[in-house]
Amino acid sequence: MEKYGNLAARVLIAVLFLPAGLNKIMGYEGTQAYMEAMGVPGVLLPLVIILETGGGLALLLGWQIRYIALSLAGFTVVTALIFHVNFSDQIQMIMFMKNIAIAGGLLALSAQDIRQTISIDHWRLTAHSR
Repeated sequence: MEKYGNLAARVLIAVLFLPAGLNKIMGYEGTQAYMEAMGVPGVLLPLVIILETGGGLALLLGWQIRYIALSLAGFTVVTALIFHVNFSDQIQMIMFMKNIAIAGGLLALSAQDIRQTISIDHWRLTAHSR
């Protein structure tokens, strides 16, 4: 049962990051301008897109789960601290808490035993142990 829970968690988190990365591609100039308005260099946008789309896809497939989940957790916390700290705006406070909760879920994924997953990681582990 644990392996199905892990798969469900990865799918649910991936469907958050994949479209976010793709939307940044579609609205590249607007996203870049928003980042710069918040004090983040727009030159970092390609890295953000790679992390969100590549990381989302990697989570979905179960490839390098531990490292991807840790990377996305760190990214999500940093994003919360940069973009969602205006706590006088209730929407921003909710967005901050959402990011923190997502980071918690990603940390939980990173701590799971690879042998208890339906993933490329599990397949690679069992293929090498034969």
